[in-house]
Amino acid sequence: MGSHLLRALISSGERNLRVLSTTAPEWLSDFGVEVIQGSITSPEAVARAVKDVSAIYHLAGLVSREAEDAHRMYQLHVDGTRLLCDAAREAGTQAIILASTSGTIAVTEDGDEIPDETYPPPLKIITRWPYYASKYYQERVALERFDGDGRKLVILNPSLLLGPGDERLSSTKFILDFLAGRIMTVPSGGLSFVDARDAAQAFINALERGKHGERYLLGAVNWTFRELLGRLERLTKRGGPRFTLPSKFAIAGAQAIHALYRHWKLSPPLDPVAIEMAEYFWYVNPGKAERELSFAPRDPTETLHDTVEYVRERFLGRERFD
Repeated sequence: MGSHLLRALISSGERNLRVLSTTAPEWLSDFGVEVIQGSITSPEAVARAVKDVSAIYHLAGLVSREAEDAHRMYQLHVDGTRLLCDAAREAGTQAIILASTSGTIAVTEDGDEIPDETYPPPLKIITRWPYYASKYYQERVALERFDGDGRKLVILNPSLLLGPGDERLSSTKFILDFLAGRIMTVPSGGLSFVDARDAAQAFINALERGKHGERYLLGAVNWTFRELLGRLERLTKRGGPRFTLPSKFAIAGAQAIHALYRHWKLSPPLDPVAIEMAEYFWYVNPGKAERELSFAPRDPTETLHDTVEYVRERFLGRERFD
C-alpha cells in the first residue's frame, strides 16, 4: 500500500515527500524522497519525521494472525498512533489520513447485510483476533488525540488489499496458497477486496475531500469464497477445492492439524485462525467513498490477474505454472 501511494504521489507531481520507515525501498532516493530511518514507536524518529510536515499518511502497521504478535501489534497500532498524533499536534501538522481496515466495521455472521460506515462495530467478533482489535483501538486513539483547532483526521478502511507489490504477503498469501494447492476446502463465508492501486488514489483524494472524523470503506466487490475460488480456477487453469465442511468441523480439524505440526516442530500447512475468519462475511458498501472521494475501483478480474501474475513471478517461479 505504501509503495503504491508513494508512486501515485510522485506521478501526480508531488516532490516534497518524507518517509518514516525501518525498511524503506532504495528507489525512493531516485525521486528525492527524504527517508527517516526508524519506527513509529520511537519518539525521536517520530519527532524528526513530523517536523515541518503539513499532512501525514499513516500506514505503519503489522498484519499477523499469531497470538504471540498481539502485544507487538498493540504497540505499533495503538501506542505508535498515540505517539504520532501527539507529535503531529506539537509540530502543527494539520491533517492525518489513517489507514485502518474494513474489519473494524464490516464483519457479519451471514451475507445478508452489507455494512456501511454507520454499521455498529462488531466487537464480539473482532476482539477474538488481535489484529482487528488493535486496529479498532487505533481508530479510537486517533480520533481522541488529533482533534480541534481546525485539524483533520480521516480514516480509510480498505477491505483485503490485492494487486501487485505485496512483498511480505500481508494480504495475498491466500493467492499463493491457491496456486500451491494448499486450500483443501471451500470456506463458508465471503469477502471483499480492493486493488491497492485504487486504494492509494482514494488516500490521495481523502486529503482534500475527506471530512474530519469520518471513515470511508473501500471495496471493489463482495464475493463468496466459492465464487472467488471459481474465478481463480478459470484464471489460472488450476483446479481448486470442491467441498465445504461445516464450520465447527473445519475449524476443529485445522486446530488439530496445527497442534500436531507444532508438536513435531514443523510448519503447519493450515492456519486455524484464517479458517475461522473465512467462515464470516467481510462485505463492504463503498458508496460513501464513491460519492465523496471519487473512489472508482477497477474491474476485480484485472486485480486478480495482476495479483496472480505477481505472486507467480515473485514467489513461485512462472515456469511451474505455464
